[in-house]
Amino acid sequence: MSTPKSVIDLAKKSGARMFDLKFVDTFGTWQHFSCPIRELTEEIFEEGLGFDGSSIRGWKSIEASDMLAFPDAATAFIDPFMAEPTLSLTCTIHETGTKEPYSRDPRGLAQKAEQYLASTGVADTAVFGPEAEFFVFDNVQFDCKSNGTFYSVDSDEAVWNTGRDEMPNLGNKIRHKEGYFPVAPLDQQQDLRTEMVLVMEQLGLLIERQHHEVATAGQAEIDYRFDTLVKSADAMMVYKYVVKNVARRHGKTACFMPKPLFGDNGSGMHTHMSLWKKGKPLFAGTEYAGLSPMALYYIGGLLKHARALCALCNPTTNSYKRLVPGYEAPVNLAYSSRNRSAAIRIPTYSENPKAKRLEYRPPDPAANPYLAFAALMLAGLDGVLNKLDPGEPLDKNIYELPPEELKKVPNVAGSLGEALDCLEADHEFLLKGDVFTRDFLEMWVSTKRKEHDALRLRPHPYEFFLYYDV
Repeated sequence: MSTPKSVIDLAKKSGARMFDLKFVDTFGTWQHFSCPIRELTEEIFEEGLGFDGSSIRGWKSIEASDMLAFPDAATAFIDPFMAEPTLSLTCTIHETGTKEPYSRDPRGLAQKAEQYLASTGVADTAVFGPEAEFFVFDNVQFDCKSNGTFYSVDSDEAVWNTGRDEMPNLGNKIRHKEGYFPVAPLDQQQDLRTEMVLVMEQLGLLIERQHHEVATAGQAEIDYRFDTLVKSADAMMVYKYVVKNVARRHGKTACFMPKPLFGDNGSGMHTHMSLWKKGKPLFAGTEYAGLSPMALYYIGGLLKHARALCALCNPTTNSYKRLVPGYEAPVNLAYSSRNRSAAIRIPTYSENPKAKRLEYRPPDPAANPYLAFAALMLAGLDGVLNKLDPGEPLDKNIYELPPEELKKVPNVAGSLGEALDCLEADHEFLLKGDVFTRDFLEMWVSTKRKEHDALRLRPHPYEFFLYYDV
């Protein structure tokens, strides 16, 4: 779909009775409202549709709540999870009256990032390819009260269920860190992931592969083809929507929390990126690992701002349960060819210049993709514009370095609170081109500090194990 007319034609051919307008809130959740199909006209693509923005987290106050949702014709698909045929459209959000883009709308912010990149003359396109991991559980329970708290997740294929009475229990359970990636009957979710892939492709995503991931309990990864910044973020929202709803269709639940299990690998969102200009890749060259000087400067920018980036790319308290040594987590701020123990890896699968890219490994799937991709591009671009030297690569297994060497390798932030401190100290690069605004960053830091404090103030069940008898 590329024009309003083609979208309306799609609605007619599919027999759509409703259309659904989706938009992403500040923290990465898809929101939506639906209208009868008779309201779908070419005019709404130019004039938008009004809604109340006062109940959206981090957005308008009630005295100035009117907002406009502008649907993007290129995002149209028939929603596979609604009982009545329904056309889905993704929107950007604008102010009423002036119809200016709303500065706290993540999709509009990502569009500004693309415009700023083009204005610099360095490149005209930023390409992103995220690899979001997730868990599929068979049951989840949790509660938090003033006098107690608990959580429990369960999976039929998890190692802790080898002794469960399943009448019969056939023993096909995956041990911790051994999920990558044996065939059935250990892998019990092959067909589920395939259904997710086929639905994603039906909705326009180009899927490259799917597989079980390292952890027990249904950890999975599905990779889709790289695309431009905004389109790749759009695809991530569709990706999460499909994963969660296909899982629910089968009586299961999908979880994008970075670290839902203790003692096993967490879920990351390794993000591949490169810059292009006039259809030509700019990261291929004759420097280290076949990179161009521009690519090395881009690495320099990522490393310089990595700790501040954590506040947007690892935006939950749970994110820092994953970012610890020993679980293949990229906590060390270094770059290397092929080395997955470094925060930045240069893949070497192909010598084709079009395949030359960087893989930034710290992000996790709790991140809002529009904000994360925009921030990563701005950090890398700052490195390019200021020719930041990334230093020497580290082609060793960082996890096995002797202590005296490891001390020389800087780390990502160790907690959400620390990441927010780093963002407050280092955010000027995000303000370039008015992509992020001071208002947005102040709102982000304030909201996330409340999350950090909410966890900090509550007794933890493990504290009872450690300290009840003091």
